[in-house]
Amino acid sequence: MKKYEIILRDLEKKIIEGTYPENKLLPSENQLTEIYQTSRATVRQALKILEESGIIQRRHGFGSIVIPRERLMFPISGLISFKELKDSLNFVSTTEILTFEKITVDKQLSELSFFEEGAQAFHILRRRNIDNSFVILDRDYILASIAPNMTEDMIQTSLYAYLEQQLNLDISYAQKEITIDFVNTEDKDYLDLNPKDRHVVSVRSHVYLSDNSIFQYTESRHQVDKFRFTEFSRRQKH
Repeated sequence: MKKYEIILRDLEKKIIEGTYPENKLLPSENQLTEIYQTSRATVRQALKILEESGIIQRRHGFGSIVIPRERLMFPISGLISFKELKDSLNFVSTTEILTFEKITVDKQLSELSFFEEGAQAFHILRRRNIDNSFVILDRDYILASIAPNMTEDMIQTSLYAYLEQQLNLDISYAQKEITIDFVNTEDKDYLDLNPKDRHVVSVRSHVYLSDNSIFQYTESRHQVDKFRFTEFSRRQKH
């Protein structure tokens, strides 16, 4: 694990445990460099990720303040795995893999995913249980060319941990689309929806490596009343 990742995890842990309370300042960058015996650039990298995740707000000349959080507040910006989100927000969750198969990309999937028609891809369907209810249904398509030997066992804990730590892939950015969709048959079959639920929140993502090549298309369907989707936007200075 890189130094900034160690700092990031430690700061997240201390924020969750209340060592650094909501609406209070974190130690200054200079203080953090002393605490972690590292450079300011490394500290700033960790703080930048915390800011992009909606955990802190940084103000020049003022410091980094811990933002009040709801337990199931999902950031729209940034690119974070479900496991990383679970760890940072400290909620209890389990994942069940419903489908793991290799498929050939057909015309319809090619138009959705931007994958080349005829390419091989892994199709993974998972559902997430939070507080004893299945409230998220995740469908992923991963190009087989970037992970040809992937197996179901390899992704039991975290798909991104496998791709980054085992295959050393440099996952860079995602383009996301968020819509309110009608509940479909799969939602009814796999999610613990309320009887009156007619809609789910759908987040579709095209995910790219650092060389700008697409490798993943995913659709996550969320029970409407369980989550807040948040964006932290800042006005550009002119």
